[in-house]
Amino acid sequence: MRGQSDVYPMNLWTGTTTSPSAATLRDRTSYVDLSDPLAKIRWVVRTSGFHQVRPVVKLADGTMYVGDRADGSTRDWIVSEINFADLKWLKMDPAKSVTTGNIVDKIDLSKVDEVGFVDLMPGSGHGAGGWVDVAQIELYANKVAR
Repeated sequence: MRGQSDVYPMNLWTGTTTSPSAATLRDRTSYVDLSDPLAKIRWVVRTSGFHQVRPVVKLADGTMYVGDRADGSTRDWIVSEINFADLKWLKMDPAKSVTTGNIVDKIDLSKVDEVGFVDLMPGSGHGAGGWVDVAQIELYANKVAR
């Protein structure tokens, strides 16, 4: 018999957020180098409504950017990968989790402090209205000394 944990993995859900939201992870001892053409993020996500999950990075200087690729599926959990070399970027205001400025083709990804995701829309509660679930994040990159 399958239990709820077999169907719904541990996840971060944005359904009750009242503004756009982001979550990032970091290594306390190292930066990561995402400039390698093979550097990528792999995640397990599920979305509702028009919500999408986008990659977000915080550079060593504190600047945050959102990638132009989005993932999501309203049917079930999906596993997808995004190569950082393929992305264009928009600056992100970390206090509001909103984008600012113009699209930038390339940013210096050789010293990244934090990596994660952003949902650029506020949640709309339980049900089909709109939210994202992120259950797993894997990062494929090289470490860089702090």
